[in-house]
Amino acid sequence: MIEAAISAVTGAIRQAGRRLIGDNDYPVALYRITVDGQDIAQLISPRLISLGLTDNRGIEADTLDLSLSDHDGLLAIPPKGAVLRLWLGWSDSGLVDKGSYTVDETEHSGAPDVLNIRARSADLRKGFKVKRETSWSDTTLGAVLQTIASRNQLTAKIAEALAALPILQLDQANESDANLLTRLGEDFDAVATVKAGCLLCMPASGGKSVSGANLPHITLTRADGDQHRYLQADRDSYDGVRAYFYDVNSAKKQEAIAGGGANLKDLRHSYSDQQSALRAARAEWQRLQRGSATLSYTLAKARPELIPELTYTLAGVKGEIDAIIWHGGNVQHSLTADAGYTMSLELQSQLPEDNLDELADTSGGNYSGVLAWYRDEKTGTEKRLTAGEQSTPKRLHHLYSSKASAQRAVDREWKKMQENQQ
Repeated sequence: MIEAAISAVTGAIRQAGRRLIGDNDYPVALYRITVDGQDIAQLISPRLISLGLTDNRGIEADTLDLSLSDHDGLLAIPPKGAVLRLWLGWSDSGLVDKGSYTVDETEHSGAPDVLNIRARSADLRKGFKVKRETSWSDTTLGAVLQTIASRNQLTAKIAEALAALPILQLDQANESDANLLTRLGEDFDAVATVKAGCLLCMPASGGKSVSGANLPHITLTRADGDQHRYLQADRDSYDGVRAYFYDVNSAKKQEAIAGGGANLKDLRHSYSDQQSALRAARAEWQRLQRGSATLSYTLAKARPELIPELTYTLAGVKGEIDAIIWHGGNVQHSLTADAGYTMSLELQSQLPEDNLDELADTSGGNYSGVLAWYRDEKTGTEKRLTAGEQSTPKRLHHLYSSKASAQRAVDREWKKMQENQQ
């Protein structure tokens, strides 16, 4: 099996060479790997069994996995701390830099003898795992993130919409910076991540860079995909989210609610003030709505330029899947001798930006109409469609991929509401 893998990979390398001189019109997967600056791609290409890269959304470290044949026993086990840098691409479009990774796990097994190497994002310093004791009062999210970035030798880049958000009291009690960033992301409905020496923080709604500019919107067709798995979950069992806080002037526990209704999800953590509790409740309510539909999509021919936080439109897969805009999460790259270079995307339904400002639904279920948003295909902006009177409309959770899809959803919901009123 190892010999066959080596032969197949070697054949792929030869094909790449023929393509570069014009003898082969079919694009061939290419990669480049350096160890502490030294290019080793040609040395390991006859031994490569598989290469896997997981580009994670959020503060979790990106991981690079290499599996190499050591059939002749000539491979040396690399030391921990060695820095790998990876480029992936195709012979007809060139290579894309996929970042640097620090070796932190090696395994040698046999027979047949195989060396497995795992490396994690070099940007996540060891300091992120150190537990600290810090407190902040009357500050902003931007100031807190700047402090975390500075003590980890990173540059902070924070979305303008998040940087000025107030924090009345924040305690880091025997807690690592990595855990604190995760907690802040949950409370502020944001994504904090470390890339290329920068601590980035942006709204979890996706589709925009830290500067607020629109990220590329990607359209994928049925022909692009090799496999897909669509899951529609019933999140309507919860009508909203409730968080508790203690009033400064009394010991009585108070509550803040995002959404509305009888069946509320309670957050375990108690907050020090109403503003923090309401913000956390809203963030969790948004996450519940975004998670109402998920899609795993495998590309038969990987696109190395795709990263987390992009938005997608699907075409020709299934009506319900094609109808809405998708928000990208983790991206997994896979390069093997048998399957070639493929990619798996983790997607979830995108919410309209308008919904992000809605803290509560005060209608009590007595809606006067329906409101939906869709992405204009020409301009990329969000536009609205309505039915009925708009004093207390029911806001549809998905951002629709076209005006026609939004119109069908509005008509369907409006008809259902009228039937229930008869």
